[in-house]
Amino acid sequence: MLDTVIRDLAKGKNFATLSFHLANGQIATHVMWIDADDEHLLINTEVHRLKYTSIAASPGVTVAIWNSQNPYAYAEVRGTFVAEIRGAEARAHIDACSNRYTGVDYQGDIKSERVIMKIAPLRQRAQGLS
Repeated sequence: MLDTVIRDLAKGKNFATLSFHLANGQIATHVMWIDADDEHLLINTEVHRLKYTSIAASPGVTVAIWNSQNPYAYAEVRGTFVAEIRGAEARAHIDACSNRYTGVDYQGDIKSERVIMKIAPLRQRAQGLS
């Protein structure tokens, strides 16, 4: 179960970093939009992107989310990629995320297929959040 304080942070207009292992063993970190349901952090990407193919091959990730009003208030979730959602639901989700962050539907070119990656928490901690 995702901690409610962390879930609320992820559902706000706050950015996150997603860190994951590349095939060569190096760690990559991307700044991302973030979302959550009651049990998972949600990352929306495309299936051809390196983050998706790398995480599908090595599902352990770390996500850090910081409060946009106070970057000293943040959360870290170490977790595992456990499920995905594709198709119309993933497309609607990226539009909803884009509207939350930018005020308009997603404007980027979609080159393959949108996918929502569900991250189940293994370890969660929050700093400066109540």
